[in-house]
Amino acid sequence: MKYTLTEPQVDLLREIAAASSAMPIPPARTQTSWALEQRDLIKRTWRGSGHVAVVTADGRYYLKHGKHPRQVQAEKERLKGDAAQAALAPTTGTELISRLQSASGKITVPDPAAQTRGQWRAAYYDALHNGHVPTGHKLRWNGRERGDCVFTLIDEEAEKAAQPLPVPAVDVPEILDRPHRLVRATRKALGRSQRVTDTRGKPAVIPLYLSRPLADRALRIMHALFTEAESRGYTVEAQSDLQRGEAVHTVAIVIQCRAFPLALTERTTKVPHEPTPQERRQQERNPWTRLPKYDEEFNGRLALGAPSGSWYQHSYSYSDSARWTLESQLRAVP
Repeated sequence: MKYTLTEPQVDLLREIAAASSAMPIPPARTQTSWALEQRDLIKRTWRGSGHVAVVTADGRYYLKHGKHPRQVQAEKERLKGDAAQAALAPTTGTELISRLQSASGKITVPDPAAQTRGQWRAAYYDALHNGHVPTGHKLRWNGRERGDCVFTLIDEEAEKAAQPLPVPAVDVPEILDRPHRLVRATRKALGRSQRVTDTRGKPAVIPLYLSRPLADRALRIMHALFTEAESRGYTVEAQSDLQRGEAVHTVAIVIQCRAFPLALTERTTKVPHEPTPQERRQQERNPWTRLPKYDEEFNGRLALGAPSGSWYQHSYSYSDSARWTLESQLRAVP
C-alpha cells in the first residue's frame, strides 16, 4: 500500500485531529475518510445516520513528521540491509554485462538503498566507459535516483527490426496537369463565390468547406491522396446514401471493404463580433436586440477527416499543425 496522502486527505486528517471529539464525516468525504482508515490513520465508527472518526497514534505521527510510521520502519530495514545488498552487487562493468547476458538482458534491483545503488551505478559506468558493452548493443539504466533500478542490455539490430515501418509521405504536386476524376468534377462544381467554397451535400464531388483562396491547395491535396490510394490497390468512390429520408453524398477511400469517408475543411478562429451598420440601426430601434459576441473566421489551417455528421467524425482527423505543416509531407492512408 502507498502511504503518501493527497492534499484533500491531509486536510481531512488535520480536521479530525483538531476536533475535540469524534468528528462526523460528511457524505461527500466518505471516500477520503475510507482512504485514511485503510492506512490506519483514523478510526471510523457508525453513529446515528453516518460515520464519525477519531485520529489514531499513526495519524498524529504522520501530521508531525510528514511520513507514515510504517514508511519510516521500512526505510530503517532497508538501510539496515544496505551493506549486505551492496556486497551482492557487481563490482565491475564486465560482471554487470555477464549477469545481464545470463538474465536474458534485463535485471531489476528493487528500490535499493544508497550504498547498493551506488555500487550498481559504479558497475554501470565502468561498463559504459571502458568498452565492456558488446558490439551492436547498448546499455540502458532506469532509476538512477529513486525507485527500482532496471538495467537492460539491448540488441540494436533486434530493436530496430521491432520498430514499426515509417509511414511513407505523399508528395503533393504544385500544379495539377491531369487531375483525378473527382478533383476535376469538384473543380467544376466550385461555383463563382470569391469568398467561400462549399461543395458539401453535392453528389459525386469532394466535400469541401473553406475560403476560396485555399481551394487550389485543397484540390491538390485530395488529388495526391486519391492517386496514392489507388496506386496501393484501394478504391476511391463517390457514395450516396439515404439517411432519415434525405440524400447524403460522400467521397470515401475503400480499404478491404471498409469505407473511410473524407472531407476537407478549413479551421476557424473565434474573433470578437464587429456590428454591421444594419445591426447598429436595428439595436437603436430595439435596445433589447442581442448581438453575437463572437464570429467564426477561417484561419488558413486545413483539416482532413470524416465529414461532419457522420459516425466517423470523432475517429480520425488531421490538420495543419505540428503533425502537418508542409504540403510535401501529407501522411498517407496506411
